[in-house]
Amino acid sequence: MGDPRGFLKVRSRRELAERPVAERIKDWLDVHAESGLQPWTQEQAARCMDCGTPFCMTGCPLGNLIPEFNDLVRQGQWEDAYNRLSATNNFPEVTGRICPALCEAACVLGIHQPPTMIKLDEQTIIDQAWNLDYVKPMPPQRLTDQTVAVVGSGPSGLACAQQLTRAGHTVVVYERDDAIGGLMRYGIPNFKLDKSLLDRRVEQMEAEGTRFETNVEIGKDISWDDLRSRYDAVVVAIGSTVPRDMNLPGRDLKGIHFAMEFLPDATRRVWGKKPVHDITAKGKNVIIIGGGDTGSDCLGTSIRQGAKSVTVLQIMGQEPTERPDSQPWPTFARLYQKTSSMEEGGTYIYSTDSMEYLGDTTDEKDVHVLNDTTAEGFVANDKGHITGLKIVKVAPGENGPFTRQAGTERVLPADLVLISVGFLHPDTSTLVDQLPVELDRRGNVARNADFATSQDGVFACGDAGRGQSLVVWAISEGRSCAAAVDRYLTGSTELPAPIVASQRPMALPR
Repeated sequence: MGDPRGFLKVRSRRELAERPVAERIKDWLDVHAESGLQPWTQEQAARCMDCGTPFCMTGCPLGNLIPEFNDLVRQGQWEDAYNRLSATNNFPEVTGRICPALCEAACVLGIHQPPTMIKLDEQTIIDQAWNLDYVKPMPPQRLTDQTVAVVGSGPSGLACAQQLTRAGHTVVVYERDDAIGGLMRYGIPNFKLDKSLLDRRVEQMEAEGTRFETNVEIGKDISWDDLRSRYDAVVVAIGSTVPRDMNLPGRDLKGIHFAMEFLPDATRRVWGKKPVHDITAKGKNVIIIGGGDTGSDCLGTSIRQGAKSVTVLQIMGQEPTERPDSQPWPTFARLYQKTSSMEEGGTYIYSTDSMEYLGDTTDEKDVHVLNDTTAEGFVANDKGHITGLKIVKVAPGENGPFTRQAGTERVLPADLVLISVGFLHPDTSTLVDQLPVELDRRGNVARNADFATSQDGVFACGDAGRGQSLVVWAISEGRSCAAAVDRYLTGSTELPAPIVASQRPMALPR
C-alpha cells in the first residue's frame, strides 16, 4: 500500500533538468543534465494513489506492475522494485527514455493533477539496478533440444529471443546491420538513447546463451526456406521498414532523402563508422516533411550537424495543449508537447501540404510557428539538385481530410529535404518468394491471435505484423510471441503473454 496522502502532500510534478541548449547542441550526449536517483524521486513516487483499478496498467501494453514498483521506489527498495519491473519489461532502460508513456495518459491522478511520474520511475529503477549490480544474466536451468531463429534485432526480436533463451531453447538472432538493436541502434539519435545502454543488455543476453549473427541478411545471405529447414521455429521480427514517400513533381532531384537514411548515417558518424548514404545537414537549408517523433529527431540531428536553417512541415494543425472531448481519459490523447529538439531551434509550419520540389532565395532563420500549410512540390537548380519546396496552406475538407487554400502557395529554400511521414509495411520481397507467408491488406505479415503465420513453425511479431507502432508495443509483442513459440515447441508454456496479436490501444468505439 502506498502513501494514501502522498498525492495531497506533493501536487506538482518534477522532471529531470536539461542541459542548456547552447551546450548540448555541440555534442551528441544525453540532453539531460541529471540522471538516476534524485533527492525528490521518492516523494514523487509517493504521488501514486495505488488505485483499486490501476488504469495505468491497462494503458501499458506490457502490463507493468506500476503501483507496486512506484511504492517500492517510495520506500527506496530498489532491488524489489527492479524485480517487479523486470518481471514484465525486458528493456526498461529503453522505454523509460523514449516511450510516450501511455501509462501516464491513463493515470487516475492525471484527471485533476499532473499524472504520477511513472516513466521516470521506470528509468530510475533500472539505472539503480545496473549501478547496484542487481541486473544479472538469467541462463536457463536446463536446455531443450529445440532451436529458434529470430530474424531482426529490434525491440520485438530481442524481447522474443531473451524470453525463449530463458525458457531453455537455443536461439540465434540474425541482424542484417553491423550491430544489434534495429531501430534503437541507428534510428534513434544518441542524445535520446545512448547506445551503451544497448551494448550492456546485449552482453547480458549473450551471457544467458543467446547467439547473435550480424551482417547477415536473410533472403540474400541465407534464404528463408533454408533458414526454416535449419531451425525448429522461425520468428520474423524485421520491423516496418518500407517508408511512405512523397511523390511530388521533382521527386527525382538530388538532395531528397528518407529520414531513415539520414538518421542512421548520423549515428554511424557519431560512433566513428562510415555512413551508408553520406547525407549531412551541415550548412544547408533543411526541410523536414513530417512533424512526429522521427521528424523531431531529424530536427535535433540537423541542428547538431550545423544546418543553416531547419523547417518542419506538418499537414495536421498544432495539437491541443489540453485533452479534447474526442480523446477522453483514459485513452492516449495526442497533445502538443515541445520536444528537446524543438527547444533547440527550427521552424514548425502546421497545416501545410507539399506541392512541388523547387527553389527559392527566401531565408527563414528565426524560430516561429505558422499554421495551416502543405507542401506542393520540389524546385531544382541547373545541376538537378533541389533548391526549394513549394507549399500551400490547407484546411479540413468536406469531401476529404484536407482542402488546399488557393492563393497561399509559396516557396521555401531547401538544399536537403527529409521525408518523415511514416512507414507502409515490412520489406517482404524475399520472404514471400522464398517462404510464401500470407500478407494482410496493408502488406504486413498476416498472423493469427498467437502470432503464427500461414507457414507452419513461422511466427511474426512487432511492426512486421502489427505495422508501424511504438517500442513498448514491440516489446510486448516479442514477449507474447515467445510464449506462442514455446507452446508450439513443447506443447505448453509458462512464459507470460501480455497481449494477443490483434490487441490495439484503448480507444473510443467507432
